Amino acid sequence: MNKELSKAERTRQFIIEKTAVIFNKKGYAGTSLTDLTEATGLTKGSIYGNFENKEEVALAVFDYNNRKVADEIAALVDNAPTYYDKLLVYTRVYNNQTLAERGGCAILNTSVEADDTNNLLKDKAAKAVTRWQAKVASLIKGGIDAGEFKSDINVNQTALSIVALIEGGVMIAKVTDSHANMASVLTVVKSIIDQLRD
Repeated sequence: MNKELSKAERTRQFIIEKTAVIFNKKGYAGTSLTDLTEATGLTKGSIYGNFENKEEVALAVFDYNNRKVADEIAALVDNAPTYYDKLLVYTRVYNNQTLAERGGCAILNTSVEADDTNNLLKDKAAKAVTRWQAKVASLIKGGIDAGEFKSDINVNQTALSIVALIEGGVMIAKVTDSHANMASVLTVVKSIIDQLRD
């Protein structure tokens, strides 16, 4: 049963949605309270009436940004007919310019910024990477069980390599302002997926 959101819940969601791209582009340290008030049109009191502090907003925004990509991938994976096609979803989603327009990958952005400065954000990013690797590993295992993929694949190593290549590609594309670099890395990811086939 879907309950209607309360006014406070709607306001929190509004703040999260309006500041999602800002946090993803500027990071936690680079996002100011002025950025939040300008993006939302709300006062400082309204923002801090709904969130304890900027960190709480950042944590909620990370979940929102990460969930957007994860939901997009999940919908495409569910509709893909084979495990091979399901894995290729990652190359299609991460080759999409929309991700760049939203400020890139929330996992990468948060990991780089929070690795030594914010344990709560670092933990969120670490758990997101672990979940992502587990999902890719599950698809590879499913492909092995279905007879689509070779049986001697090191599932976890391959899954981690796919995740690492995609995240590395996002970083290189972002720092060089070259989507062509992302496309090149995704070609390698596709090649790895091709090699899984029996």
